[in-house]
Amino acid sequence: MKKLIPLLISSVLVAGVAACESGSKTSADAPNNTNEAAQAPAKEASQQAQNDATSQVRQDQLNSDIRAREQRNNATGGDDERDGDDLESEVRSKLEANLPASRLKVDEDDGTIVITGTVPTQEQLNKIPTLAQEIKGVTGVKVDAKVAPGQ
Repeated sequence: MKKLIPLLISSVLVAGVAACESGSKTSADAPNNTNEAAQAPAKEASQQAQNDATSQVRQDQLNSDIRAREQRNNATGGDDERDGDDLESEVRSKLEANLPASRLKVDEDDGTIVITGTVPTQEQLNKIPTLAQEIKGVTGVKVDAKVAPGQ
């Protein structure tokens, strides 16, 4: 028994070292170490990612997530006192689903939503307050976003 335990422990350690040795990356374009510069993704890959992010399927998913959160809050009676992070997340999802190609940052301060960043058109800029107010728990909206046509 005294010889079996060290053998088992050393086997586990060897397996752990072998498993940790591979240079796993979360992306094919990620650097192998901290000293290596990241490579920009290919133009086709970037365009495909942009198309996926603005697709109708993605918009439907985001709107479904918002409805599920609202149902959860209704079931728990949490309409009056909403967590700021939850409000930020719901407003961010709502804007992402309805304002394609926008680059917006959402912050919350005691129920008031502050939105900064850029949108490609004046029409999208005008939609921001209406979309944000649709989320339960939002008491006010301050829009500091600007129109910056896509590049």
